[in-house]
Amino acid sequence: MRFPAALAERAASLFVTLASWEAAAWLAHSRLFPGPASVLSTLADEAMHGDLLHDLGATLARVAVAFALAMVGGTAIGIAMARLRALDTLLDSGVVLLLNLPALVIAVLLYIWLGLTEAAAIGAVTLSKLPTVVVTLREGARTLDRDLGDMARSFRLGFWRTLRHVTLPQLSAFFLVASRTGLALIWKIVLVVELLGRPDGIGYAIQVFFQLFDVRRLIAYALAFVAVVLAVEWGVLQPLERRLARWRR
Repeated sequence: MRFPAALAERAASLFVTLASWEAAAWLAHSRLFPGPASVLSTLADEAMHGDLLHDLGATLARVAVAFALAMVGGTAIGIAMARLRALDTLLDSGVVLLLNLPALVIAVLLYIWLGLTEAAAIGAVTLSKLPTVVVTLREGARTLDRDLGDMARSFRLGFWRTLRHVTLPQLSAFFLVASRTGLALIWKIVLVVELLGRPDGIGYAIQVFFQLFDVRRLIAYALAFVAVVLAVEWGVLQPLERRLARWRR
């Protein structure tokens, strides 16, 4: 009963949004404010005959690579900083600097130093997300139960079994927080990076449509991007959150 009710509520919310959008477009009566029917028609046409799928695939590839690099690197660095006080002191200033340095500045600097390359684009997105992962996992590692660690050593579980059965379950909530907040940040940053210096991707396409004042295609590409973001949220992150939280029950 709960699932159909929630689905009906989402459908009703979507209907109200589309109806409001259609009414606003009718009142504006301008090509710069297209209605939902026009935008959805453009979206379908771009998916079948345009560059939408190519640009969307390019953006998703950059998001996936940058996300993986930032999560793996940030998790390792965060745990190491929590365990080694000297390393924490050594790297703390650099982490704080990256936390407060605008992503736009990082992207521009890497494009200047490395050229308008794919490595520079992915590096800019990765460095923009890395410090949030480091800080989150460092704080999580500092809360690890010492008694469980001592028990694992007394039973001689070894490094990998201790990591799998003792450390990672305790860090799962922090890992999930870092994943969700970091992914939300990456979705936004990758568009800026593509707009500045890539020949494809949703960000690049939005820049072209802005120059052409092609609002229909601009909104269509933005909606396709948002649809993928929501699919990842509902299809990947929320099920992962439920799976990681099973041990608490």
